[in-house]
Amino acid sequence: MAVGMVHLHNVMRWLILILLLWSILKAYSGWKNKKIFTRSDKRIWLFTLISAHINFLIGLYLLLAGRYGVLTSTRPEGSPLMKDKFYRFFWIEHPTGMILAIILITIGNRMGKSNSSDTTKFRKAFWYFLIALIVILITIPWPWREIVGRPWFPGMQ
Repeated sequence: MAVGMVHLHNVMRWLILILLLWSILKAYSGWKNKKIFTRSDKRIWLFTLISAHINFLIGLYLLLAGRYGVLTSTRPEGSPLMKDKFYRFFWIEHPTGMILAIILITIGNRMGKSNSSDTTKFRKAFWYFLIALIVILITIPWPWREIVGRPWFPGMQ
């Protein structure tokens, strides 16, 4: 089951990246072209939010009970966590970055519910989504990352 959850978590990142890019483009377009905030804008932002939160729950399961989870794996006795690049990344850096990104996505989504002008909604949401995207791109275990790298797609080596 843990392998399937890792694969699902991995595939979901692509969905989130696509939705987040789409949200950024819609927010930027609405901001620069002074468009009216519509239901479709709100809907894409909501899909981005829901996907990010679902992937967060999968990641939380993997962090706690996955193959290298906090509750299921044992590190060598006496080895400091911060000196172990693998565990430091998957137990501290990756979860912290992703939680920050999800907070930013949530705030960006909330812009659609604010009472501010449509241009302000789009502008603020654009910046929140853009910063969330940057944080996600930094904290994803890309294939070229030493020790922590994961394949582009599940099952690929």
